[in-house]
Amino acid sequence: VGVTEGNPDIGGSRASISLMAAEELGIPYEKIRTIVADTSSLGYNDVTDGSRVTFAVGLATIKAARDAIRKMCSRAAKIWGIDEEAVEWVDGAAVPAGPNAGKFPPMTLAEIAAVSAETGGPIAGHYEVNADGAGVSFGVHLCDIEVDPETGATKVLRYTVFQDAGKAVHPSYVEGQMQGGAVQGIGWALNEEYIYGTDGRLQNAGFLDYRIPVASDLPMIDTVILEIPNPGHPYGVRGVGETGIVPPLAAIANAVSRAVGVRMTELPMSPPKLLKALEAKG
Repeated sequence: VGVTEGNPDIGGSRASISLMAAEELGIPYEKIRTIVADTSSLGYNDVTDGSRVTFAVGLATIKAARDAIRKMCSRAAKIWGIDEEAVEWVDGAAVPAGPNAGKFPPMTLAEIAAVSAETGGPIAGHYEVNADGAGVSFGVHLCDIEVDPETGATKVLRYTVFQDAGKAVHPSYVEGQMQGGAVQGIGWALNEEYIYGTDGRLQNAGFLDYRIPVASDLPMIDTVILEIPNPGHPYGVRGVGETGIVPPLAAIANAVSRAVGVRMTELPMSPPKLLKALEAKG
């Protein structure tokens, strides 16, 4: 089964969309192939931002799958010679809706597709929606750090992310979003900044000089997924893509303040800045 969507996959959205399509159709996940199309073939789609893709495209995918199911039930009814209302979809197959609809063996999706040329042609479900109700995404970050008073260097010892995902369609991808957001936020909090010379030129344009966190700088980012369903989505999905990057700045700043008694008000809290603040404190 092919699913066509119009948003680029940033963060694993195609896998989540495939899982939702498989759930609706009642077929194995491995039978779904989701591709990303451009506007010339699919039409306009909103941009991939606002942690909305799994929510919005997932909603459209669910509705499109239900549209396809309705059409497949209609084809099965045509084959059996009964009313469309007398057919329902159960576990990936069309079946008679009750004993009064007649006795017919279940017709699977594959069986209906195999004779589609004889019953009306290709079967496709389609749905367009300007999805509202994405809901608020909540996250809490906890961290333990240590500060070297001689160098101003801050080391993250332990970091835990709690994230309300509504419903984690693909839990490992949700964890990846939580961990990636936390790491980038830690980088913003402690090291990442553009440095310009007196001539206005960027001095650290490459990764050799633009300091981002690497694996050796960080502990394992522990994750706790909370699932409080979003009433605006059939499966309760909430976006989680961007939430994780915001709390680290405050969490690290609070931890630094607790550790050394200095409240940093400027980012990044790099060693030179923190050392200067410690010296000013005396």
